[in-house]
Amino acid sequence: MDGNVIEIENVKKQYRLGTIGGGTLKGDLQSWWARVRHKEDPNSRIGSKQYAKNEKFMALDGVSFNVKKGETVGLIGGNGAGKSTLLKLLSRVTAPTEGEIRVKGRISSMLEVGTGFHGELTGRENIYLNGSILGMKKKEVDERIDEIIEFSECEQFIDTPVKRYSSGMFVKLAFSVSAHLNSDIMLMDEVLAVGDMAFQKKCIDKMISVARDEGKTIIYVSHNMQTIRQLCSRCVVLRRGKLIYDGDVERGIDIYLRNDEITSKVFNDFTDCHKFNFLTNKVIMDSLEVLGKESCHFADGETVRFRLKFHCNEDVKRLSFRMMIHNNDQMVTATSSCFDFMSCRAGESYERVFEMDVSPLAGGVYKVLPVLFELGELGNVIDADGVYPGLVFEHEKATKLDWKTNLYGGTVLEDMKCIG
Repeated sequence: MDGNVIEIENVKKQYRLGTIGGGTLKGDLQSWWARVRHKEDPNSRIGSKQYAKNEKFMALDGVSFNVKKGETVGLIGGNGAGKSTLLKLLSRVTAPTEGEIRVKGRISSMLEVGTGFHGELTGRENIYLNGSILGMKKKEVDERIDEIIEFSECEQFIDTPVKRYSSGMFVKLAFSVSAHLNSDIMLMDEVLAVGDMAFQKKCIDKMISVARDEGKTIIYVSHNMQTIRQLCSRCVVLRRGKLIYDGDVERGIDIYLRNDEITSKVFNDFTDCHKFNFLTNKVIMDSLEVLGKESCHFADGETVRFRLKFHCNEDVKRLSFRMMIHNNDQMVTATSSCFDFMSCRAGESYERVFEMDVSPLAGGVYKVLPVLFELGELGNVIDADGVYPGLVFEHEKATKLDWKTNLYGGTVLEDMKCIG
């Protein structure tokens, strides 16, 4: 295999979508009669897609790549991209519809919490069970069992049936078993999503150690890009069952985050954007237009100028405006506000131009939640209207790092200016 421990050639996995019964003879007859008349199934969930009988679904569509010994490969992509399906194929849980997978060495896998554990057996017994599945002798497991138990932090419960373990305890013991037993390849699917932060760091350090010192190969699936950066030396990106990138970690993460839903754009019409139910709707935003730019790409130090159009349903004496800037993890990373910039009267429409300095932001793609709000008599904030996302923009990597923390978290940008 020329130094490769995993070779994946043009692998396809196809599933045939079936129809779940209604649960009763009456329900099944109702569904059948609706299909005969080409009507909507009365027993289906409202808004769910109706699949034709025997319709095909390609979970993986022609995926090919190789993995060398000792590599730590991050496998990323959105939900439904085919990541878990690929790990199941590598673990031989299921077989590919087309293509070929060649693996050299023993595989230990954690595809979900508790995989490979028997609920009626104790933690200690499950360690021996997993060792025997990997082809290890009892003597080999005996040599490592103390280290496994200590790492798992489950000493107190090691002789308790694992069906009584919490999900966090499951993860700790299962990871410890996978990392310490005599396997050549580790397959990890979102295994750190349940554990606490201290144990996550401990697991990352252990995986780096076994890859560097013991030459183990790791394929790691996660939606946490920080752990991908910490652990992986290479990144494979899947989208809708196809491999779209294989290479540098930062470049792979950038491609994953810039998916079809996250593109730089202005929503000139807010009709179809998400509105929030808790707002007073005294003032309604109609559109937002970036001025002087053909695209929403801003260089370091460049000022963002935009025109906001809105109309009033009720009189507002002290109208204010803020922009809450979210990163690709949907966390608020910055805010910029313009307080008490005007008053408005019911039944009238307005437009105002604002300036905002985004230079303190790190490079990346950001989604913006614009909010019009009213300042009450006691200075309290009463949100009138908010739209998300009202703007999606890209900012080149900034050099200014003078960040301050505010109530919402992240960076406090300089106050916006209302310039017209």
